[in-house]
Amino acid sequence: MTEASATVRRGRPRNEKAREAILDVAMGALLAHGVAAMNMDVVAAAAGVSKATIYRWWPSKETLAMDALYRTWESAPAAPDTGSLRDDLRNLLWPWTELITRRPYGRVIAGLLGQVLTDPDFALTYRARFLDQRRDHGRMILQEAIARGEIPARTRIETVLDMLYGPIYHRLMHGHAPLDRAFVDDIVDIVLDGIRPPTKPEPCHDTTDPETP
Repeated sequence: MTEASATVRRGRPRNEKAREAILDVAMGALLAHGVAAMNMDVVAAAAGVSKATIYRWWPSKETLAMDALYRTWESAPAAPDTGSLRDDLRNLLWPWTELITRRPYGRVIAGLLGQVLTDPDFALTYRARFLDQRRDHGRMILQEAIARGEIPARTRIETVLDMLYGPIYHRLMHGHAPLDRAFVDDIVDIVLDGIRPPTKPEPCHDTTDPETP
């Protein structure tokens, strides 16, 4: 072994640096133009790599887009356990909602969903990355609430998760109204009003004097 080969190289390996450069450029292109209009020649040139290098790691622009988006969204903080279903759900939804509203991610998601509908293999990977992990956390929160007696054991957890996330995606995709903290709080309150058992009314005490005519 030569002295040169024994020297520990500083910094990241060249391949990793190239990969991150590609993902950075791709994310910028996706936010600016969407998935369909992203040009792989332009991405390669801006990242300082050949197009063959990109296709060696990503077989399609959709898989590159998925990796670029995942790298950005995985930075959303984990929700702490507060012991309150309402607070746990707010802490689950708001940090992620705040993250996805910082930049125009709706056009990226729209492009990826188009591929989900036509490519079963891509759909499996997409769901594992963007749906399953987040739903697993939400599922755990609801199961713990059932164990505490906050909501009934018969609660349809998968439907509740759709009701929580669906409105956020709806506004993200259509852009017709703001995705803000008040909206997230409304979602949680409305969903909980629907699944929690009704509060028993206070008994009515007749204060009328029975001998009064």
